[in-house]
Amino acid sequence: MKKKIVSLLMVMAMSVTMLAGCGAKEEAAEAPAAEAAVEEAAPVAEDSADAAPAAKEAVTIWYYWETEGHQVALDQIIQEYNGSQDAYEVTAKYVPFADFKKQLSIGASADELPDLAILDSPDHASYASMGIFEDITGKFDVSNYYEGTVNSCTIDGKLYGVPFGVNCLALYYNEDMLNAAGCSVPTTWAELEETAQKLTTDTVTGLALCSVQNEEGTFNFAPWLWSTGATSYDINNENGIRALSFIGGLVESGAMSKECINWTQGDVMNQFISGNVAMMENGPWQIPTMQAEAPDLNWKVTLLPKDSQNASVLGGENYAVISGGNVDGALDFLTYATAEEQVKFMMNQFGYISADQTIAETQFEADSPYQPFVEQLKYAMPRGPLAEWPSVSDAISLAFNKVITGAATPEDAAAEAQATIDGIVK
Repeated sequence: MKKKIVSLLMVMAMSVTMLAGCGAKEEAAEAPAAEAAVEEAAPVAEDSADAAPAAKEAVTIWYYWETEGHQVALDQIIQEYNGSQDAYEVTAKYVPFADFKKQLSIGASADELPDLAILDSPDHASYASMGIFEDITGKFDVSNYYEGTVNSCTIDGKLYGVPFGVNCLALYYNEDMLNAAGCSVPTTWAELEETAQKLTTDTVTGLALCSVQNEEGTFNFAPWLWSTGATSYDINNENGIRALSFIGGLVESGAMSKECINWTQGDVMNQFISGNVAMMENGPWQIPTMQAEAPDLNWKVTLLPKDSQNASVLGGENYAVISGGNVDGALDFLTYATAEEQVKFMMNQFGYISADQTIAETQFEADSPYQPFVEQLKYAMPRGPLAEWPSVSDAISLAFNKVITGAATPEDAAAEAQATIDGIVK
């Protein structure tokens, strides 16, 4: 019995060996067929790979906002956008305002630029002159945006950006003071001058506006210059001299303090809150502070009084798409970020007004203190756009500072400023 079992095992072992040998030869002989089978299976493997989520394309943004609330608001929009689609992943980087232009310049030469930048609107032309912004004419619809905001990012008829959000200047007034003096809200320069003088006392000046000798001062003087019909580049004429004379006359009469040459816009607001100023020129970004720090102060906002035409000046930021970057991704994010829901959220967080006029018109309630600024925006113009705007601005702020301090007559100040400006733009 054992022999039979042993014999049977030996036969089985021999059979396995033979089969193994035959199998090796057959495997070698049939290799081409096996390769063909693998090739036939390849498309299935590719289909499986396609089914896996593709990596998102990166989109980077640079901005200069220092305020934590602004940074948090932008980050929320970015995170919501990233979660809304599978094509792009947006990240943002803070670059200090003082270093922003330098970083863009260095980045341009080192090929290390973001895909999208958020920058101060009067600087847009200067950056665009570097040749780093994408021409997005016809790629983004700005037909509903305020004309002035679009002009701030338009150079030679081409669109190099999209307005982010805007602000402008209007006239704040202490309603209790006006009522006590029997004054109506002024709408013209003549009415403003008369009202300011009536409101001026030993402890109160009728009007205040930031007149420091820098861009902030030019920002506040520009509406008065433009209201005459003068431009930023043509000041040595009847209109420009009249604007300088008007501001100088208010100081000379005591209706406006000479100290305005040292007051920032924040300082002017503090003087107004303290009851030392009856009327002030200022922007909507002051409203949250005033509501929090002076809840019992009875104040309102109206359009800036005009000379020959209504005027104000645009502030705020623009988006700019970087040429050579992820243009499609940047534009896709812009489409999302400029939709009504996202815009209203951002503007409310920033204390800004939407650059899209159709959104701005429904952004605030009718009795909101922001509403007059929405109306004022219809008459607001940008500074520039001009690559050399900072130098032009310096000439303008120097001119009205000299008039305010009595260092020069309006005529001499206008002539000096014009000579400087002509050397810049002609």
